[in-house]
Amino acid sequence: MGFTALAIQTYAGDIIDNTSCDRRRFLSLASIVTALCAMSIVFVSKGNDNHTLVFASKFIEGISSSFIAPCLAALTMATFGPEKFDDAMASNMFWGHVGSCVSAMLAGTAAYALYPNIQYCFIVIGSSAIAAVGATEYLPEGDPLLGRGLEQKCSIDTAVSSETEANDISNEELTSAYIDMEEEEKVPRGCLPALSSYWSIFSDRKTIILCFTGFFFHFANANVLLVLGELMGGDNEDGSVKRNAIPLIACAIVVSQMMMSVATYVGDAMTKSGCGRRPLIIVGLLTVPIRCALIIFWKDAGEAYLLSTQVLDGLGDGILTLMHPILVADVTFGTGRFNLLMGFSASWFGLGATLSNLLGQIMVERMGHVASLTGSFALSIVAVVSYALAMPETRELRRKMDGTKSKGLIEVV
Repeated sequence: MGFTALAIQTYAGDIIDNTSCDRRRFLSLASIVTALCAMSIVFVSKGNDNHTLVFASKFIEGISSSFIAPCLAALTMATFGPEKFDDAMASNMFWGHVGSCVSAMLAGTAAYALYPNIQYCFIVIGSSAIAAVGATEYLPEGDPLLGRGLEQKCSIDTAVSSETEANDISNEELTSAYIDMEEEEKVPRGCLPALSSYWSIFSDRKTIILCFTGFFFHFANANVLLVLGELMGGDNEDGSVKRNAIPLIACAIVVSQMMMSVATYVGDAMTKSGCGRRPLIIVGLLTVPIRCALIIFWKDAGEAYLLSTQVLDGLGDGILTLMHPILVADVTFGTGRFNLLMGFSASWFGLGATLSNLLGQIMVERMGHVASLTGSFALSIVAVVSYALAMPETRELRRKMDGTKSKGLIEVV
């Protein structure tokens, strides 16, 4: 799933940018397919060495899940616009974390109650995703152009020849120069917002630093939960999973998601108060090295100590998950490539997480848990230093774009 998603996410974002279809339909279809793939594990019998169904479902899930985040971001931008986008995304994420808490608690309870048939806990997860599909019909479609980070309206000066004075235009000509969009909104005929080139987005310094930092953050962070679960749960003497292993992992996820909710709320409040993006993101990045150090120090201290480190996981993930679309909106608003960069950066984040799980577990098998955590610690320092030294503050970029929105227009002959 990880490698499939990272290969698809950039294309998914570009498709969402360029589509003329209702983005709510994309979101519904992607959610249904993702849910069905998650529940397919139920049909894998115990002791079955044929992993075709698992691999096929994860391949499809990687494709379908790649469309969910860009769709949500696009619909939010399309509905609320650049001025209220930050607040709306914060609200979306807050309730998303609350839903994840509830889903994790239900899944953990189901796994414990149905032990040793723990695979049925995935029905809870899949059902949650399907239930969300019903709510998409109540979402507004919004302005399709705003959904990709373009300003819809432009001035009459851009719709006429530069040699013609605006005050010489008659009322009839003025009226005919517009295309009706809605009852109260009109856009000049023959005037479309200009799209930035793909290269200008991918080669932008801020894009490079965002992707580089996100890659190393997830490269360091993703494996830590796996190591934590192994230290807390472990296996029975016969190699089978302990009965309390899944509930402990569920508790770890619940603690993290609860803290992510708190971090989202606090991060949104600080953003409203005028706090920049840089200090919040640096705080989020610093949680990983601190967390790795504490787990190494407390590895034999007991489950409660280890579980408490998930507070840091929730704090870091909550801040960075909140700031990711906000930062992308800062960088891309007015370019028409909002969802493209959402997908492109998510691909780099996914690549880091996939390599973290793969290489981190190889290190666990060959060198032990402490060595794996030490590697995560070192990688997390790279993320902190690179962002702190190279990334400029982006808070004012969107405001500047709003002030010059009429400059990003081309006349279509």
